Amino acid sequence: MPSFRARLQIGDLLPGHAPEEVMDRAETALAATHNVEAKDLEVVARVPRIVLRFTVPDSTWDWENRAALAAAGRMREGVRDVATTGRLDVLRRDRGRWSPVG
Repeated sequence: MPSFRARLQIGDLLPGHAPEEVMDRAETALAATHNVEAKDLEVVARVPRIVLRFTVPDSTWDWENRAALAAAGRMREGVRDVATTGRLDVLRRDRGRWSPVG
């Protein structure tokens, strides 16, 4: 199964929400349709971002990439209920390297 990473910048929490809800919402949204293999929180240039690694079912290269982009979009939508978001990057594991999708 092809492996992907979704990296999403996180901004401000919306009123009434706790920081841990961000990762919980992201994982729940992604796990509804895909196998989540790992999750992490990074801070790059003082901007937090969540990173979730997940798989999609084997198919054609283009279908797999489209499925990963759609899944990452649903993840972002789930997070938007609790926090503002920024840049979303989707990466695919290919020959030992993570390459941008889309």
